[in-house]
Amino acid sequence: MKHEINEECGVFGIFCPEVEVAPLTYLGLFSLQHRGQESSGMAVTDGRQLRLHKGTDLVQKVFSEEALDSLKGSAAIGHVRYSTTGSNLLENAQPLVVDSVFGQVALAHNGNLTNSAQLRSRLTASGSVFTTTTDTELIVNLMAQQKGDLETALVAAAQQLDGAFALVALTRDRLLGLRDPLGFRPLVLGARADGYILASESCALSNLGAEVLREIEPGEMVIIDREGVRFRRYAEREREAFCVFEYVYFARPDSELLDQSVHQVRKRIGRARANKKRA
Repeated sequence: MKHEINEECGVFGIFCPEVEVAPLTYLGLFSLQHRGQESSGMAVTDGRQLRLHKGTDLVQKVFSEEALDSLKGSAAIGHVRYSTTGSNLLENAQPLVVDSVFGQVALAHNGNLTNSAQLRSRLTASGSVFTTTTDTELIVNLMAQQKGDLETALVAAAQQLDGAFALVALTRDRLLGLRDPLGFRPLVLGARADGYILASESCALSNLGAEVLREIEPGEMVIIDREGVRFRRYAEREREAFCVFEYVYFARPDSELLDQSVHQVRKRIGRARANKKRA
């Protein structure tokens, strides 16, 4: 099975205990559609079980009114996907939902791992079975080999990853987010009057009337449940390596990254290039 590189995608998560979140997740994914047009999907929990719907098309084509009506629940994660290699197959669409020793878990990932081939080889040798060619399934299998609770397993898995990753995970009663130690891929936290949102870009928050609280720090995990929000550092910030192409190409102009307007950064880049040409 040929490994696929997950390049630039968009992830979204929402936790609003008193609200049906599927329509909000739809709008959030639509706001992030520029980050991936190959497939889209969402997993929703009603506190008892996770329901999944995904497809290999644009958000507005994957999610009909009937599909959204079937996704009842007050917390969700979603994903829009773009890749440069591999086939646009339904099994590669995210989120992935698995039954595990931690209960049902859904996971969605933005980025690419530089040690994915080594991890896949090691996991296959130890008996893991893969049905997709995504890095996300590698992370799921790494989690399955850990002991302790879900948070501990996710941290232990993340500590074995090299490369760029921003993750959102969903259980029956919790939403989690995690960012790689170099901060290569973005992940931002926002708040509404009725709950919290995680997204790859701030544009997905503003479109839903959410206030941007802050970006998840490199090497940090955020856990959101009915008790509120808490943070857990799992890796030291030795240096940062934020992807410059977020400003140049990936992000929407009305987003803010590292407290800077993407639109204004692009204007400054254009001005600098023009000045260099004239010099």
